[in-house]
Amino acid sequence: MVVADSQPLHSGTILRVTGPLELRCHLESTDALLMQKVITETFKMLQSMVKSESCVLSVCDSPVIIWPNRGVYATPEEITTDTLCDDLHQWIQTDEQDGTGKRSAKKKSKKNLAASVINLRLMMELTKTGPLSAPTLSRTVQKSHFLSTTLPMDCVIHTSCDDTIKDAFGRLLEALTHQLCKMEKAMLQHMKGTTLLVPEPLHFLLPKPNGLVTVVYPAGVPDSQLETQRKELHQQFELPDDWPYFRRANAYHFPNEPYKDGYLRNPHLVLTHPSLENGKVYLVQGIYSYHHYMQDHMDDNGWGCAYRSLQTICSWFQQQGYVERPVPTHKEIQKALVDVGDKQASFVGSRQWIGSIEVSAVLNQLLEVTSKIMFVSQGSELASKGRELANHFRTEGTPIMIGGGVLAHTILGVAWSETSGQIRYLILDPHFTGAEDLQVITDKGWCGWKGPDFWDQTAYYNLCLPQRPKIM
Repeated sequence: MVVADSQPLHSGTILRVTGPLELRCHLESTDALLMQKVITETFKMLQSMVKSESCVLSVCDSPVIIWPNRGVYATPEEITTDTLCDDLHQWIQTDEQDGTGKRSAKKKSKKNLAASVINLRLMMELTKTGPLSAPTLSRTVQKSHFLSTTLPMDCVIHTSCDDTIKDAFGRLLEALTHQLCKMEKAMLQHMKGTTLLVPEPLHFLLPKPNGLVTVVYPAGVPDSQLETQRKELHQQFELPDDWPYFRRANAYHFPNEPYKDGYLRNPHLVLTHPSLENGKVYLVQGIYSYHHYMQDHMDDNGWGCAYRSLQTICSWFQQQGYVERPVPTHKEIQKALVDVGDKQASFVGSRQWIGSIEVSAVLNQLLEVTSKIMFVSQGSELASKGRELANHFRTEGTPIMIGGGVLAHTILGVAWSETSGQIRYLILDPHFTGAEDLQVITDKGWCGWKGPDFWDQTAYYNLCLPQRPKIM
């Protein structure tokens, strides 16, 4: 149940088309074979609609409308079959206003190497040109069943800077047709009597050379019941079986869509890596949320840094699909420590600090995640831990919580030279008290690369290194 776009996701443009297609079936009986036949015929009709001249693709936030099956007829007239996909950006409007009070066109930054997204809306023309036949009415008295549902079409293709509208939209129509085939297969495979599950397309960004891949799952079926399908996908794309690439939590988040919870994701991605002689960079693998002081209407300034670091770690396990529970609150963290016998009941609701050992206990209690603890008798020893830290990020890929004295931080990676021993640490600082402003956070060093002198050279430190479960 997969549609693969083989190009890796880097520069260029992603064309994403979404929109509803109505599936309507008239069933004279509930015989299973007859139902399957009627559903298959209905999907064939929908495929023919996508290939017909009535199919219309509208570029969101723009006046551009394209009829891809009419020789790529489009409005405005300046758009032709030879127009490059990237040129569509000049027609897309933003909410920003120019000096005249009009909305300005969206400009694509040449410095941005990530693929940009053009959203399109799938529509069908209802009016017809030419002579119309007179309407006829017929009445049949019989018992029958009418099946109606909305198919949430969601297709993506990745285009290069040289792709024309004609070529790209041809591929896009093929992807829509292919997705309908996979939706039909998913619906029939999970049909139970007269109950049909709506097929749900999800996009996943896989390691090179696979790129962006679309999978169709039956809506309402939990991940725990889709393990067989995930195994098949891992085999198809030659992926290791100890990492969850295809759980719903791993679905690709498009860069033009804000996260509903308001947290920043992966702020370290905008940073430039430090340059070390013969050095290599080892980073956290996957997506995490940045948790820091004063979020969630919680004043924990001065005592909650380890709680926030723990929340960042929990967000990593949640967003990689290892756990489904939400990131725990301060009170939930405190209650977990009471439940394991580490703290007294009076600890709940207090403003007491916690350290790496408590973080490890909470991860085990709430997420069933085990951790390794690294003890460092003084901060100066951290400079010699390059190999251990590099190995952690290479094999486990999880954020590390480090606590020493009254401070806690999150380590997201290391740059380390095996030959010279030079090392830099990628630090996410939970002590930040401001708004979710990426530029401020990175410019002011709240997320940034630090040298060995960042640590108190004489203080002891404990590091909590969470181990990821080996599951798919």
